[in-house]
Amino acid sequence: MELIVVDETPKKFVFELKGAGHTICNALKHELWNNSHIKVATYVIKHPLIGIPELTVETDGVVKPRKAVSEAVEKLISKTEKFAAAFKKIKF
Repeated sequence: MELIVVDETPKKFVFELKGAGHTICNALKHELWNNSHIKVATYVIKHPLIGIPELTVETDGVVKPRKAVSEAVEKLISKTEKFAAAFKKIKF
């Protein structure tokens, strides 16, 4: 996956996530919404054949949007690791 910055201001961060799809973008969007400082967290895939998601994150300015994205990614990693550990305990 490759992150390409499209636009960045103190309250707004727009970036493409080349190599990602709806699954990762939806998970990231939902995790971002758990942060009370997030005002906008969304993504769009402008062309279905090219399929490069563009994510937009805006905050109230208390938290930098890039920092909010980083924290959301870390939380997703932690949740994924917990899920994988729990899944490995299941006997089939």
